[in-house]
Amino acid sequence: MQRLIGLDYGSKTVGVAVSDPLGITAQALETITRKQETKLRRTYARIEELIQEYQAGKIVLGFPKNMNNTEGERALKTIRFKEDLERRTGLEVVLWDERMSTVSSERVLMESGVRRENRKAVIDKMAAAWILQGYLDYLAFQRTEEPYTDLQET
Repeated sequence: MQRLIGLDYGSKTVGVAVSDPLGITAQALETITRKQETKLRRTYARIEELIQEYQAGKIVLGFPKNMNNTEGERALKTIRFKEDLERRTGLEVVLWDERMSTVSSERVLMESGVRRENRKAVIDKMAAAWILQGYLDYLAFQRTEEPYTDLQET
């Protein structure tokens, strides 16, 4: 199995995570920052470098739906980012529901005793790991679920 790259796309940062070679666990990797939301050239270039470095075969991109399951402005920007990534990398980009990923990551960091000023530096890559781990868990569940068989009495 090829590694997967997980991304948490934000207005000025992109959190990055990578799966282990077996596709079991996600590890937070780095946070790519930019000065302006629309300046993405270096962001794309860094993602392409990471894809090459880790020999990734797929990208899992957090999809920011609203809590009521609607798609807002951030979701539309994420869809455009997805399309650009697919065009630039040639890889499949899977949108994965990221609701609560940042909140969950923040909670884990707080419970781990990470100070507030230090949490800011790692929250985006932790959210990317949370997103990617959710997708990996989904894949693992799909592999282990046995199809329903209708047992008939004889």
